[in-house]
Amino acid sequence: MDIFSHGLWANLAFRAGKQTKRLALLGAFFGVVPDLFSFGLDFLFSWTGLGKLLGIPLISGSWKLGTVIIPNYIFASYNITHSLIVFLAIFLIVWLLRRQIFFWPLAGWGLHIIIDIPTHSAQFFPTPFLWPISDYTVNGISWGMPTFLLTNWVILISIYIWLVFFKDRPRSKVN
Repeated sequence: MDIFSHGLWANLAFRAGKQTKRLALLGAFFGVVPDLFSFGLDFLFSWTGLGKLLGIPLISGSWKLGTVIIPNYIFASYNITHSLIVFLAIFLIVWLLRRQIFFWPLAGWGLHIIIDIPTHSAQFFPTPFLWPISDYTVNGISWGMPTFLLTNWVILISIYIWLVFFKDRPRSKVN
């Protein structure tokens, strides 16, 4: 799924759970973290020219999509950030370090992975949710299909419109 949708769905999940706006925003942030950490640095390095300055191999890699060559380090970071095994390990470590209730906004990361499993096809970044234990992935529906994108965004926009205009509106009393 696209990075913006991940943030919006995570935000909705926290709002539905009656979390504070601050926690809902943190949940949204953690909902985009897997893609941000996988693709964000490459985007930043390419966009600013820092990649060439630092000698980062932006044009190396073994996987080609059309005319775009995806660097190998993106696949490594994608495996790490899209693994439920890694997520659960970090979730438990954070819980143990805090010595108190779970840090729930971190669950936005887990939600991201769960959403990605059925919305990624085997042709483009299938979700390695069992990495490093297994390379098993699900050949799902590609989130890049126009019908999927349109449906996803119509649903998201409809829910946010309802939240803004109707959810907290006082109801008139009928006698």
